[in-house]
Amino acid sequence: MLEFSQTRRLMLSLILVFGVLFAIPSLLPAKYLEQLPEWVPAEKINLGLDLAGGSHILLEADPSELQQTRLESLEDGVRNAMRRADPRIAISDMSRAGGNVGFLVTDPSQIDAARKQIEPLVANNATGGRDWDINITDGNRITLTPSGSGNETALDQAMDTAKDVIDRRINALGTLEPTIIRQGDERIVVQVPGLQDPQQLKELIGKTAKLEFKLVDENADPDQTAAGKARVGSQIFPMEDGTGNIAVRRLGGISGDKLVKADPTFDAQTNEPAVTIQFDSEGGQKFTRMTQQHTGKLFAIILDGQVISAPVIREPIYGGVSQISGSFTVETSNQLAIALRSGALPVELKIVEERSVGADLGQDSIRRGALAAMIGITTVLVMMFLVYGRFGLYANAALIINVLMILSVMALANATLTLPGIAGFVLTVGAAVDANVLINERIREEVRRGRRVFQAVEFGYKEASRAIFDANITNVIAATLLFFLGSGPIRGFAVVLMIGIVTSVFTAVVITRMWVSGWLKKTRPQALNV
Repeated sequence: MLEFSQTRRLMLSLILVFGVLFAIPSLLPAKYLEQLPEWVPAEKINLGLDLAGGSHILLEADPSELQQTRLESLEDGVRNAMRRADPRIAISDMSRAGGNVGFLVTDPSQIDAARKQIEPLVANNATGGRDWDINITDGNRITLTPSGSGNETALDQAMDTAKDVIDRRINALGTLEPTIIRQGDERIVVQVPGLQDPQQLKELIGKTAKLEFKLVDENADPDQTAAGKARVGSQIFPMEDGTGNIAVRRLGGISGDKLVKADPTFDAQTNEPAVTIQFDSEGGQKFTRMTQQHTGKLFAIILDGQVISAPVIREPIYGGVSQISGSFTVETSNQLAIALRSGALPVELKIVEERSVGADLGQDSIRRGALAAMIGITTVLVMMFLVYGRFGLYANAALIINVLMILSVMALANATLTLPGIAGFVLTVGAAVDANVLINERIREEVRRGRRVFQAVEFGYKEASRAIFDANITNVIAATLLFFLGSGPIRGFAVVLMIGIVTSVFTAVVITRMWVSGWLKKTRPQALNV
């Protein structure tokens, strides 16, 4: 137990050096970090919303809006499926009344063929069931009704996708460690530490970024369009600048889900901010085909239900690269590019709650937490020295290194420190010397039994280590359960607790044993004062 080779001592010493080194950036004020040498690690602990201040936003989805989107998507899918069938299946009287999609198969003899074409559209490959139930009435009318499981699955998938999209958008701003979690079935909580003004955040994550390119219906009646009335096969969208409405063809066009790139840029002719977009190979071919077939026609660029531009297709556009221009500023063009790159939200999210946490409150929490930690550490250091003498000094040195190693591991893991995390930190520090108390008391007991110095120390570490490991394994299990079953502040507490348990056992058992071993071999004491 007390044998440490030179290689092992060197390896443990290097671990201690790196443990101290990686803690430095988290302890220094920001103004001093730039003055550090390049070889000093730059990683530091991120502070949570309750410590650094920031913005808290609660978003809520509208399931009815998602259902409407599903109906439109299914209708387009049915029309395309019937058009691609061989032979083509003629349908009529398409409707979306009552939340269902219904249509007539003109030739009743094709009803089975029509059903076969629909089957892939309503199947859910993930669950093995159906998102839509197929009903045939009057011999040739097919009605597609949303199933209960289909609605639940669609909402769950939409919220998971929305969570991922929001995460990509916020991280594109360069903001560190946002907390984005689902709350219930229809809500998402977004917390961004360090962001005091939530306006930019609201504009970014509140934008659905649903982009569409549709041909303008140039045969629509201007008076009807102005009144918001669309003829069959058309849709009415308002112009973003408020100059009126515009009619577009409902079917066809290209959706923004084919985008692979979006960058803020400047229009070469007007020098005004714009956004350059690029489609994937499929979208690029479709875009080229649309511009070839409709050269000289108008096509509308629709973003979140508003037409931001309706230019003339002057010539075919090859390569799948285009430019979106409008009433953009440099900031709004950058936000739009981020939103388009991260993908469209599958469901519109409304802000139902927002609040800002001031940095002053966070600093006060840090000061109080640091004060509690300092009082706890100082009290423990004094007590350990008075009770155990030299062995208490070893325990104190291990405690200080343990604190630095906790900070280092959190910095390397890019962990976020929250107010409950500080509580876990103080608790870990307070309990960190438990192992040394057990070891020292066990050594005392062995000395009283009459064992020699080396034997007393060796048996003390050996016997106490069993109890130490058993006790801390149960603590790790509890912390792991808190991490996986808890959320937000509970997980922050669990992270610090788990890291602290591992580092405290390492420093209290392994490191102090190395120090004690070195002292014993160097001085060869005849008696122990523990």
